Amino acid sequence: MSEYDTSASPPPPPLVTSAPQEERTLALVAHLLGILTWFVGALVVWLISKDANPSKPFATDQAKEALNFQITIAIAYVACFILTIVSLGLLSFLGFLVWVANVVFCIIAAVKANNGEAYRYPATLRLIK
Repeated sequence: MSEYDTSASPPPPPLVTSAPQEERTLALVAHLLGILTWFVGALVVWLISKDANPSKPFATDQAKEALNFQITIAIAYVACFILTIVSLGLLSFLGFLVWVANVVFCIIAAVKANNGEAYRYPATLRLIK
């Protein structure tokens, strides 16, 4: 491998063996709020948990992951809107498919986070590092 290797795989989740219940609940809320509030809920949870004292690494990581996924979903909605306009409505079902994927992945992530397991969404742009 070269030093310029550009791997597209997501970063590995942090090695957290047992997150406290409060952190798991914050992570659960960050994932589930994505269904209702898009990126706003995950952003609020991330901002609360990253500056918390004492630090909450599990909640911060999962809120950041949820925020990145919701930003990716917002970009997908914009792409679906443009494709719907260009195709004169033939591809109008794509928005529904993005919504279904959002709901399914958010529920899976919430269950994993509540169990204390770090979850990584597939095909997510990791814009917030």
